[in-house]
Amino acid sequence: MKYLLLFVLLLGVAPLARAQRPGARGPVVMRADRMRPQLKPGPNRPDVAPAFPGGQPALSQFIQDNVQTPAAVREQGKSGIVFTSFTVGEDGRLRELKVDKGFTPDCDAEALRLLGLMPAWKPATRKGQPVAAEVTLAVPFGNSGELIVEKGKVKFE
Repeated sequence: MKYLLLFVLLLGVAPLARAQRPGARGPVVMRADRMRPQLKPGPNRPDVAPAFPGGQPALSQFIQDNVQTPAAVREQGKSGIVFTSFTVGEDGRLRELKVDKGFTPDCDAEALRLLGLMPAWKPATRKGQPVAAEVTLAVPFGNSGELIVEKGKVKFE
């Protein structure tokens, strides 16, 4: 009888131990600069990431040319980054613009304005067909002399 009770007790505790497992993964976030071709990609994962016209160097130049640091941030000598996300549609147009992690309200509004100025991107493709894909983009604010743009190989063009 006590073995039966012990068995029933173990059956009740085992699912709880699995449900509270540390290190469980959350949802996958796709970033254009971190995508890699896969041998067996998922049914909704693009084969080719969306790209800004001209690639990463052109995107960095566009941001540096068009971002306007708010006067309050410039006067205080602050610098920071606004993390934004948006969806590049099948036609390459940006939609669903939002701020994921803001810096100041003025900088957040400026980052959204900057995204609104962007030209249409080259859309992501899946088996040769354009598909919508979500992109995360960091917009830097502050003293442009202190900003360092990392140069490297362009992975997707």
